[in-house]
Amino acid sequence: MAEDKTVFSVCGMCSVRCPIMVETRGGNAAWIQGNPYSALKGALCARGAAGMALEYDSERPVTPLIRTGERGEGKWREATWDEALDYVAARLKNIMAEHGGRSVLWSDRGGPFADLHQAFVRGLGSPNYCNHDASCARNVQHAAQSVMGMGRKQVAYDLRNARHIVLQTRNILEAINVAECNGVMDALDNGCKLSVIDIRASVSASKADNFFMVRPGTDYAFNLAVINQLITRGLYDKEYVARHFHDFDELAAFTAPCTAAWAQEQTGVPAERIEALAAQLAEAAPSVIWHPGWMVARYDDSFYVCRTAYIINALLGSIGARGGLPLVSTPKDVGRKGLNKLAALMPKPEEKRADGVGWRHPQFDAGPGLVNLAYDAIATADPYAVKAYICYRHDPLMAMPDPEALKRKWEGLDLLVSVTFSWSDTAWHSDVVLPLSPYLSRESIIAGKAGLKPQFFVRKRAMQPTADTRADWEILCGLASRLTDVCPAMKHLAFTRIEDIWDYQLRDTGVSIGDFDAKGFVELADTPLYRTPESFPTASGKLEMVSAKWAKADIHTLKPYTAPAAPPQGAFRIAFGRVGVHTQGHTVNNPLLHEQMPENVAWIHTSRAERLGICTGDMIEVAPAGAPRNRAGRMKAFVTDCVHPEALFMVHGFGHRLPVESRARGCGVADHELMPGGLERYDTSGGGLSLQEHFVVISKAEQDGGAA
Repeated sequence: MAEDKTVFSVCGMCSVRCPIMVETRGGNAAWIQGNPYSALKGALCARGAAGMALEYDSERPVTPLIRTGERGEGKWREATWDEALDYVAARLKNIMAEHGGRSVLWSDRGGPFADLHQAFVRGLGSPNYCNHDASCARNVQHAAQSVMGMGRKQVAYDLRNARHIVLQTRNILEAINVAECNGVMDALDNGCKLSVIDIRASVSASKADNFFMVRPGTDYAFNLAVINQLITRGLYDKEYVARHFHDFDELAAFTAPCTAAWAQEQTGVPAERIEALAAQLAEAAPSVIWHPGWMVARYDDSFYVCRTAYIINALLGSIGARGGLPLVSTPKDVGRKGLNKLAALMPKPEEKRADGVGWRHPQFDAGPGLVNLAYDAIATADPYAVKAYICYRHDPLMAMPDPEALKRKWEGLDLLVSVTFSWSDTAWHSDVVLPLSPYLSRESIIAGKAGLKPQFFVRKRAMQPTADTRADWEILCGLASRLTDVCPAMKHLAFTRIEDIWDYQLRDTGVSIGDFDAKGFVELADTPLYRTPESFPTASGKLEMVSAKWAKADIHTLKPYTAPAAPPQGAFRIAFGRVGVHTQGHTVNNPLLHEQMPENVAWIHTSRAERLGICTGDMIEVAPAGAPRNRAGRMKAFVTDCVHPEALFMVHGFGHRLPVESRARGCGVADHELMPGGLERYDTSGGGLSLQEHFVVISKAEQDGGAA
């Protein structure tokens, strides 16, 4: 019998990847908690606590599967790992022989372990590594680059030391990062003010000193008015602006007409409340965090919402400040060597990207690209044919709008592979399913984390897999070993032991794998490092109010405000968000989490519901405005004053239809299915999809059946 032990690892129930400590009994995980040596203080969210339910869930892929029927028909044959990997490798070889390595597309959910994935894609000779960010954070990433010349993760959120936190497009107490939640609550205990700008009263709003319910799609107007107040009333940090701003006079002239009274007409927020917020921010400066957003694939102008958030932070002197947005440090910044990159083992592909990022769209960050535009290349072969697609822990058919349109684009694929630890619409539609071990039974490559105290951390197995599943490194290194005859560089990735990967990553860093035993992570600095910026990596060396890089792409970064379209007569603007017990569609079939929240409901303002004769608990039909009624879904109504009358809000990730998910099947409505044409609508300045630029109609449903 295996001895009991404590294992430091990394949660995998969402994209945050919190550090955890797992107690094992007889070789199996028996208890999970947040790593007590980290900012989690031992805490974990409900999703993290449900990790064992995932491991022991029989309703997940438990062996490799190869499709035998039509795509999406659900006909499979079980395969051994050797057979499945041989099959995928042979198909890739045939595709690359005809179309080249560039014909392979990859997407994942990003995060700290992507180096392995990027190395594999490079080894194929493909430039087409993507992640899910087109439906998440591309707008805020590009907004950060357009102002600061660096990405969003190159500044930290010093929440614990903040004196005023503003949450806009960031529902921090429901879309949970436990360390950030702890930081916010500690700050509030220390007297920090919290302001929330949203279209509904969320859990975060319930903790706020100031809650602003704005008309959906008017956040940009709100932000422009705050900038106007800070400048016209002299509330900004004049010394900081003089030292760090480029084109400040142009910003001042641009925002001069954007008064609080003007914003009141646009947003519905009284002018005096906007004026009071500006004064409160100035009083707390520079220890202010106006959060620029997390998931910001929402409106056609979300890039500008994020951009003005960074500008407000800068006007208050908070970029680089304690209690604000200090610059993060890398190992190099603290005199240490970083991890050796697996991607560095592979030659960098010379081909241009299929999504056009970096050449057709020169302003965009080529890192994870824009996967929605790569799908266009599958359908059109422009700029070249894309014939193979590997989805790793990514479910585009749930994350992207209009899944039926997406399936039509995928008809051009010769191979679709899903690497997943749970069933998903994408896995069900794939040619091959390669089952990933849940995080408790897999180890991962070592990852680095920049921050005030940069660190390395590692995920180790707490237990052996309970099914015929494998870790990502086992799957990709197994494929690499089968592809060396056509992709010679793959020999560098054909590892057979995770210890050999760890040794390579840690070589010459001064850290050994044994150093992780004490806490699960190794900090590379003894104390937090706050660095005052001397300059910024922009064309001007300063914070750019008018971005030179975007200007070269004929995009003006001080864009005049355009009021959002009003919903058609009787319709609602669809809005969605997160909840603390689920991660999008990945967890709704988890036995423990399904029990906590089995379905989503439609938040409807009281005044609108009364006109339609709808009460809380009534079953309603929701359909895209102007679309056939066969596109409708059925869900329960939640009637409340805590949502804007123009919006119909629901939690994202429900409405599953797969027969292999007995718990989640038929529960609630999938918001992304109510967005016809949504794949073609995105913020062309920032790259994010415009998922809340769609309208729906509702009606009271006949009480003769369950949810569709």
